[in-house]
Amino acid sequence: MMAEKEKIFDDYRALIEKTDGFTDSLSQIHRRHMRCKAGCSHCCMGYRIFPLEFHFISEALKNHEIVINPETEEGKCCFLVEGLCSIYDVRPFICRTHGLPLLYVNGDDEWELSVCELNFTGFDEDFHFDNTFPQDRFNSELFMLNKAFVALPKFAHYMETDLLPINLLKNAEGKP
Repeated sequence: MMAEKEKIFDDYRALIEKTDGFTDSLSQIHRRHMRCKAGCSHCCMGYRIFPLEFHFISEALKNHEIVINPETEEGKCCFLVEGLCSIYDVRPFICRTHGLPLLYVNGDDEWELSVCELNFTGFDEDFHFDNTFPQDRFNSELFMLNKAFVALPKFAHYMETDLLPINLLKNAEGKP
């Protein structure tokens, strides 16, 4: 089972790399409008993440001192310390895409665009498939990896749609 888990973690790392490449490209396209930078924490919420992400981050942090904010505001991420993400290299998928224009299909099967209210003020171009992040495509890949992860015997107590609060990772064991 360890080999299967490591294979899924490797696939997750590959998805992160692909996501980061895509978001880096979009950041360059939109660099005039992006206000995201160190110290901006508008979107640093105590998100709920898939078990795959939760355990990936937990494992990555095992050999590192976990820096948490002891005075985390309600709804904020406990890893936001002095305006910076203390787990930036292993941050969840959702944190890798915020700030960019996100394109997804809403509950009415219509395309919807989501942008950070701090970015794209006075934006004079149209958003289209070439300058937005295709959220559904990447989320589908993440979902399928998570589905394979929770099918492993050790993690079978999770359902494929379970989401775990990231702030549970602040516990020493990092176990939900």
